[in-house]
Amino acid sequence: QRMWRGPVKLLHLLVVACLLLPAAGQAMRFGVPLTTLAASTLFGSVRGLVAPSSSSQFLASSVARAPSRSSLFRPTRKMGQVLSAALTYSVPDQQARFAKAKADKNERYLDISSVFDGDYLKGKRVVVTGGNRGLGFEIVKRAKECGAEVIVTARKDAADVSEYATAYEGVDVTDLDALTKFAKQVVEEKGPIDLLINNAGYFYGPEEKVLDDTLNFDEELKQIDICALGPLRVTSELVKTGALKEGAKVVIITSQAGSVEWRFTQNPTGGDYGHHMSRAACNIMGALLSQELKQKSITVLLLHPGFNKTGMTKKYEHIWEIEGAVEPWQGAMRVLHEAGLHGLDDTGKFFNCEDGLEIPW
Repeated sequence: QRMWRGPVKLLHLLVVACLLLPAAGQAMRFGVPLTTLAASTLFGSVRGLVAPSSSSQFLASSVARAPSRSSLFRPTRKMGQVLSAALTYSVPDQQARFAKAKADKNERYLDISSVFDGDYLKGKRVVVTGGNRGLGFEIVKRAKECGAEVIVTARKDAADVSEYATAYEGVDVTDLDALTKFAKQVVEEKGPIDLLINNAGYFYGPEEKVLDDTLNFDEELKQIDICALGPLRVTSELVKTGALKEGAKVVIITSQAGSVEWRFTQNPTGGDYGHHMSRAACNIMGALLSQELKQKSITVLLLHPGFNKTGMTKKYEHIWEIEGAVEPWQGAMRVLHEAGLHGLDDTGKFFNCEDGLEIPW
């Protein structure tokens, strides 16, 4: 048995090399360090592929979780899953992601208009919540240009959208009675909905820290109520009234802030509890909703719209340029383009509209 141990180890290394070589080029393209790829292949760990804080830290954690020796000789399925993850996840560091897109001349990332395809919207009926300003307003205008019949919900001040859509004012995503009334009205007055875009959201401005004694629990609950429960209320009411027909699509505008995995890269010192908790809650809601609505053939997509220059991100104006923030009309094209690419096979997945890659939970 000892006599064969050396040759078997050599054979294992050759198998690993054969798996790594074809993937190495793609791994480098998407910013995955080759050391991380190799360690992940050897030890069957996915964590380092999506948000490694450092190669040494990742290697140490991988060794600590390494499977038994016998399992190392049954690597095919696990390695395939790990390599697949390396090639499909977006990069967590926003500046590095933008820099890589420029280095690679990634047209989809840098100029969405060069690949945008909104033909699928022609003749479709689209509902956009919070569609009277910011990113939502730009989504409304672009959908209209693509031939969709657009319906907007807003709490107030929806006069500007009248040129592009039918507006229903007084509809707050935290007000169940108002949503029930809207759902009944829209199905009676307009008919079934092909695409629902849950865009309404809320972002509390001040940064929250435990150590600075700046937590605001009321604001945290407000963000969760609007950003997580809001889309669930809207979708639920439209399903119950039959407004969302079989084969319809539900888009939930969420954020990369909801990725727990990416917090170790994007928030190394913690903080901003309400915003991140609300988006993480939104994401788990969307995943569960996608599972339930499968039986009605309704697709649910979770989309990070990218970094947009809106009032909601105004406090980050100083990093807009270095992190690749775009104008709202470009963000709208990204959202609508991504929504058109996916169907029931991708229901429940979490995509980055900048590069079209998935974001880890």
